Amino acid sequence: MRAAVCAIVAAIGLAVPPASAQPGRSVAAFWQAVQAACDAAAAKPPSERGKRIAQAAIDEFTRFGGHRIDADGRLFRFGLTEAEHAQEAGDDRPARLGDLGWWRVLAYWRALYGEAAAAKLEVLGYRGASAATDAAQDTALLRSDAARLLRAAESVSDPADREILREAALRMAAIDTPWSAAFVSFVIRQAGVGADAFAFANAHRIFIYDAFATSAAEQHRAGDGRLYRACPLATRPRAGDLICQQREPALAGADDRTVRERIRLELEGGTEAQTVRRTHCEVVAHVDARARKVYTIGGNVNQSVTARKLNLRRDLRLSAAQRGRCGGAGRWTLPRPAGAVGERAPAPCSLNERKWFVLLQVR
Repeated sequence: MRAAVCAIVAAIGLAVPPASAQPGRSVAAFWQAVQAACDAAAAKPPSERGKRIAQAAIDEFTRFGGHRIDADGRLFRFGLTEAEHAQEAGDDRPARLGDLGWWRVLAYWRALYGEAAAAKLEVLGYRGASAATDAAQDTALLRSDAARLLRAAESVSDPADREILREAALRMAAIDTPWSAAFVSFVIRQAGVGADAFAFANAHRIFIYDAFATSAAEQHRAGDGRLYRACPLATRPRAGDLICQQREPALAGADDRTVRERIRLELEGGTEAQTVRRTHCEVVAHVDARARKVYTIGGNVNQSVTARKLNLRRDLRLSAAQRGRCGGAGRWTLPRPAGAVGERAPAPCSLNERKWFVLLQVR
């Protein structure tokens, strides 16, 4: 499936004459044209399709009962996580399957892969770790998939033990396999969007690159059927849009424009190179224009379906700076561990301070 989607993205990119090859067409002119299209759409109310996507995200966040992050980047409500049962220890009352964190995550994968979902989910282990007692011992990483473990569980004769082993394999898979893109795919499918409009995938980069290809194609009045275009980050968000971040080590010091231009150049080159791979997107669920805030909902954020509040600029455009006012490291006075050498740079105190770089806009 991934190869097929990559081929689609590459084909769209190849169909667009390279911007640098167009007479008098500069990179700056390309992005100015994209920004103009984005601003024209952002000035209109959200479409019915966008509103359905936003509502599907809100509904799933509510069903999951996940975390909440405020505009200062503080986690102020800790909800259900991916591997948890909803019940307290010792509570033997019947439980609804929809209240189990791992079961909900599995639903996202089933929406993406159907009955083949278990074979797509990775389960990790470490050689000898279950019996070892020496913390300094080196070990090798082991890889399997949930389907193999489910088959192995069938050899257990006791039905209760067999079911517990099957569920343990699926809960492990929910932890070990990143599912944030599966969540976005699930939400958009729930909103009634088809595969002809959106590249359902297990990796955000697939639909990010697809949206960039659409933005390029729009310069030639092409790409009409796709759901999203890629917009500069400083674009007014609307319900149903996606905002995306990247965490590529090689791009740690790059600003959002540099990252977008790298993707544009890779598509322009007509190759399948996709070097901006470590990405994450969240659904714009609500825009509070009066308060200058936007609420987004994402999957696998701190091991949960999480709603966060982000700050907008005075012109209601999204800002890459989401530092918040959470006190900073100066208030953190816990002593360092024994034997620590040198000073360590404090981590950002805001959970919203990320490398946001692009807004995918509902067309």
